[in-house]
This record gives sequence, C-alpha cells and structure tokens, in this order.
Amino acid sequence: MQKMNNHMNKKWFAIYTRPRWEKKVNLLLQEKGVESYCPLNKVARKWSDRVKTIEEPLFKSYVFVKVNDEEKTTVRMTTGVMNFVYWNKKPAIIKEKEILTIKRFLDEYRDVHVLPMELKLNDRVRVTSGSFMDREGKVLGIRHKVVKVAIDSLGYILVAHIERSKLISVQSK
Repeated sequence: MQKMNNHMNKKWFAIYTRPRWEKKVNLLLQEKGVESYCPLNKVARKWSDRVKTIEEPLFKSYVFVKVNDEEKTTVRMTTGVMNFVYWNKKPAIIKEKEILTIKRFLDEYRDVHVLPMELKLNDRVRVTSGSFMDREGKVLGIRHKVVKVAIDSLGYILVAHIERSKLISVQSK
C-alpha cells in the first residue's frame, strides 16, 4: 500500500540541467528508475551533402521529472542536474495536462519553436487560479513577476496584483 501511495503522490517538476545535457540527464534519470521526460523536437538540418532530421531538446537546459518528495534527492544527485526550477521558493509543479499537451504537440508537429508568453499593457487576460479564477481583465501594469490587472466584472473595476504565472492571454473582444 505504501508503494502505491508513493506513486499517487508523484508530481511533475522541471529541472535545470547543464547546458546541452538534456538527453544525457534524461537517460541517467531513467537508468535510476526515475520517470523523466525530455521533449524532443524533430528538426531538419542541412549539411553540404544531405538533409537529415535530428531530435533536439525543445526546452534548452530543462528536463521534466515525475517524482515524490523522497525521490527529489535522487534527482538532485544525478550528474548534469543543476537544480529544480523554483517558483515562490518551492520547486515548481507542472500540471500533468501540460506535459500531455507538450507530448501531443510534438507528436503532431515538427520544427516547433518555443516563445515566452509576452504580456503588454492593455492586454486582455484570464486568471487561471486563485479567488479570481476564470475572471477576465486588462493588464494595467507589469513589474517583475507581478501584473496589475483590472478585473471588470460587476460594473466595478477591481485592481488585483496577480502573479504572471496565473494569467493567460485572451483575444480582445
């Protein structure tokens, strides 16, 4: 029963790797019995005599691991692992559905590009968690990881300072 509980308590985390060590770290983790995922992008590379499709990591210096608390030390002690990616002073948890979305996307498309989500003043956004979850608003200000958003429901403007990670961009109406 304890073994099953450990599996149920596993969550996805992102880890930083040494530069250009993503595939090697993924292999080393799997050899240790750690569930890991290094998203690989199929890219056509041209040499003077031929074109070859190669697989390169989609996210530079990142690998995802699905572990419980007891396995975190094993991950940290793996050669090539720098550390967990932190958010709010804790290792950042990646949602299972986000991992599945990455896998599906890479199954369907080749030569995928990763772009950071840019938020600009006056952009329409939707809050993805917290007490304002699923509310839409307008970006009034941006400072580091906090965005000032006007939430315009009920005919009032409520101004909330919301972490950038809890916002998604929406189309203007």
